[in-house]
Order: sequence, then structure tokens, then C-alpha cells
Amino acid sequence: MRMTRFRWIVITLIFGITVINYIDRSAISYAIGDIVRDLRFSAHDRDIYSGFILSAFSIGYMLTTFFGGIFADRYGARLTLFWAALLWSIASGLTGLAVGFVMLACMRILLGVAEGPNFPAMNRGIADWLSSRERAIALSNSLVAVPLALAIGAPVATELIIHLGWRGMFIVLMILGLAWLPLWQLLFRDFPEHSRHVNDAELRHIRDGRPVDRSIQSKTLHLQRRKLRGLWKFLLTNPTLLANDWSFFVFGYFLFFFMTWLPTYLQTAYHLNLRQVGWFGTLPWLVAALLLWLFGYVSDALLRKTGSLRIARSHPIWISQLLAGLCILPVTFIHDLAVTLVCLSLAVGLSMSANAAFYAVNVDVARERAGTALGIMDTFFAISGFVAPLVTGWVVGVTRSFNAAFWLLALLALSSVVVVLLFHHPDRSGRLGATGPGDDVVTAAANSQVAP
Repeated sequence: MRMTRFRWIVITLIFGITVINYIDRSAISYAIGDIVRDLRFSAHDRDIYSGFILSAFSIGYMLTTFFGGIFADRYGARLTLFWAALLWSIASGLTGLAVGFVMLACMRILLGVAEGPNFPAMNRGIADWLSSRERAIALSNSLVAVPLALAIGAPVATELIIHLGWRGMFIVLMILGLAWLPLWQLLFRDFPEHSRHVNDAELRHIRDGRPVDRSIQSKTLHLQRRKLRGLWKFLLTNPTLLANDWSFFVFGYFLFFFMTWLPTYLQTAYHLNLRQVGWFGTLPWLVAALLLWLFGYVSDALLRKTGSLRIARSHPIWISQLLAGLCILPVTFIHDLAVTLVCLSLAVGLSMSANAAFYAVNVDVARERAGTALGIMDTFFAISGFVAPLVTGWVVGVTRSFNAAFWLLALLALSSVVVVLLFHHPDRSGRLGATGPGDDVVTAAANSQVAP
């Protein structure tokens, strides 16, 4: 029987909604100047207000990314992503109707609440739909949506603002999110066993050669995942997962720093206009997209060749973080647009390149709670999303320069390197509720650690 390849259609759907997700959350960084003027923020408080608005998203995000992982593990990615995408599309549209600081901040918080479950649901879906040999590849193909969204989002957002205004831009983004919903409901099922588009050959491939069983019901599989002995102790004390969480915080700090403050930095340091910022701002994210996509394939290739998760997951993380921190430093010494774009592009790209490895570690170590484990890691990310824009706004406001903010990035990258080298050992950290990295959900449901 010739194998179908519907699992990659699933990855395409996840890729699509993640592009929309990140354009929605990042577009405000290009509109913030017009928003400040239209809502008449005082010149004295402009940087503080801007920093809080850019950070407000993460207040909501912190509330739901953790619980979104639990929800995705319990009820599946299909239901979780549908309601999340519906709510954040509405929140994006309502942002365009904001009439003051309070309403704008509330809509940004609501957007964060709605987008919180996105990545835990992604991890849950990939854990259920991809074989152990293709997880990092699938994750890199899904997560490459983040830098690509930021790359295309820069010119798209700026052109929409120029032609429709910032309010019109948010309305258009709402329509894009709503258009994705019927495709997801029509094509996606929580388990490939229940998709009419997946034949038995593909299902055996997904389940690493294990026998095909299409009779088991989705409800049964979700119920079997609900209780697992030692779950929270494992997730909150495992050294590898904790090291992974801290490094992901550092990655998040890099991402939110550049996502929210790069346009302002280019405007203030090099006096670029909005359209120039939109086009110059694409380069760092294109470099990030290329490196993130490439590293996913490298990670799985290293795993197949060596059988070592330490080599395949840990080494790409610390090496990329070290190089990202080093690339930041020349910007503080050399005031030249070309040098700045090259260094910042490499810093952004390298900081994001191991993103698939971060996600894969949660599946490798805690497959049966991949959504919950990712939710915990994404909570660290959410905290960084609140801290990075706010701290950067304060530092820039006090020093009237971005140099101190760049040095803080480099120091955080160094801390990530040290933590991963000392504590990130996925091969010997133990695995939750599975006898090996290839265990599928049907096999694991009968595992002795699953509580009755």
C-alpha cells in the first residue's frame, strides 16, 4: 500500500494559523507610533505607555498558556485551537476599535489570553500525529511560521497602516483568522486513527511500525491521558525540563525584544521612515526562518545518526544561544546601518534557530503530557514577553540609548549557555509515561503508569 502523507497537511494547517497568530501579536509594534499620536499620550509618558501596551499581551498570555497545555492534553488540539483562534481574531478586530489607553491595554490582554493555548495545542497535535523520527522536522516546519510571519508581517502591517490606518489593519487581521477556522474543523482530527485521509500505511509510519487500531475512540484516548502518577513532580523538578524552560525564557526575551522594539530602534537610531522600517525589518526574520527550518532537520539527523538526545537537542540550544549573544555586542560599538542589520539579523536568527529542539525536548521527555509540559515552558516565554518590552522601555527611557538593553541580551544568552551545559541531559532525565521515544498514544494508554 502506498503511504498517504496527510500528516504534512496537518503541519500546513498548524503553520498557517501560527503565521496569523504572530502577525496579530506583532503588528502593534508598527502601529504604536500612530496609536500614541491618535490617542494623545503625553510626550513624558510615551515610552512607559508604549512599553506597557507592548507588554500587556503577555499578561493575558501568562494566564492561559499554562492552562492551555492542560486543556489540550485533556480535550485535544482540535477543540483548543478552534476556540483560541476564534477568540483572538475577535480580540484583534476589537483592538482596531480602541478609543483610549485602558481599552487598548484590555484588548491586548484579551489577545494574549486567546493566543496562550496555541503552542501547547501545536505540541499536542504534533505529538499525536508525527513519528519519533520526524518530530523536530515537523516542529521546525511549523515553527518557521514565527519568523516568516514577522518577516512578511513587517511590510504587510506597514502597508496596511499606510493605506487603511492602524484601525483598518486590525480589522483585516481579524478576517484572516476567521477564514482559517472552517478549514481546521473540516480537515483536522485529534488522532490520525480517526482521519479518513490517513491510510493504514501512513498510520503505521506515524506509530513507528506498531499495529494499526482504528477502533479506539478519541474520548477513550483523552480520558486515558487525564491521570498520570507523579506528573507535577516530574514536570516541575526534572532538571532537563527546568533548564529547557529557562533557556526558552531567554529565547523569548530575545524574540520579544526584537519583535516589539526593533522598529523603534531603527527609527530612532537611523531615522528611517515607517516604510523603510517595514522592509529593513524583514531581513532578521528571514535569516531566522532559514536557520530555524535548517536546524530542525539537523536535530533529527543527529538523533538518527547518534541516538543521543544530548547531541541532537542540547548542543544546538547552547551553541545557538552563545553565538546569538556574541552577535549582539558589535552593535553597541559600531554605529553603521549595514553592520547593525547584519549583526542583528544573525542574533535574531541564531536565537531562534534551536526553537524546534526546545519543543521536541518536551515531547521526548514527557510525550504523554506534551501539551502540559509545553504549557509550563511557554509560561516562562510569556513572562519574558512581559518583562522584555517593559524593561527595555524603562532602560531606554532612563539611558536614552539601546546599548544597555543590548548588553542585557548578551548576559541572558550567557546564562542560558551555562544552564544547558550543566543541567540539560534529556537522555538520562527519565521519561514520563512512556517506555521509549517512539511510544505512541495507543501503546502508552496501556502503560502501567496510567492511573485507572
